[in-house]
Amino acid sequence: MRLSLQPHPDWRSEAVAAVAVEIARPGADRLVLTYRLTGAIGRIALPPPASPARADELWKSTCFEAFLRPSEGEAYFEFNFAPSRRWAAYRFDGYRGGMTLAEVAAPVIEPQAAADGYALKAGLDLGALRGASPGARWRLGLSAVIEEVGGAKSYWALAHPPGKPDFHHACAFALDLAAGDFA
Repeated sequence: MRLSLQPHPDWRSEAVAAVAVEIARPGADRLVLTYRLTGAIGRIALPPPASPARADELWKSTCFEAFLRPSEGEAYFEFNFAPSRRWAAYRFDGYRGGMTLAEVAAPVIEPQAAADGYALKAGLDLGALRGASPGARWRLGLSAVIEEVGGAKSYWALAHPPGKPDFHHACAFALDLAAGDFA
């Protein structure tokens, strides 16, 4: 399945024409997300390649994100994927509260740049997420922070709440995801 992310109305990009995400769930405990940008890719600040490793504050530059919440309860997980191949994973007890590092396998991140587009593929193992049973139903939020070379940022998501960009807001968890979906 391919979904389009929407730009936040107050934070539009001069460089990015569109952001889409292709979703695949090839197994009950696997999720593969491929983020695709189109536009003036040379004007986007892309962190240089690095060895895959956990890192904090990736959202301060170009970063792709996934938020997963089991269909029951308030707890959720946040994953950040940087073009550098750095990544982050957090668990929250509820809306922006009780944040801890999530115990997860390192995601597989594959960036690919072209003159007119950019793609980042991220594969996640959902099997070890605390509080989730194998094949669980999830609410999914997909988002991206895109930084341009001059420092301007745009914020993209499946849905935006009123006001400032907030990917943690309940309305951002805009997609229902079951084990057999998007195979």
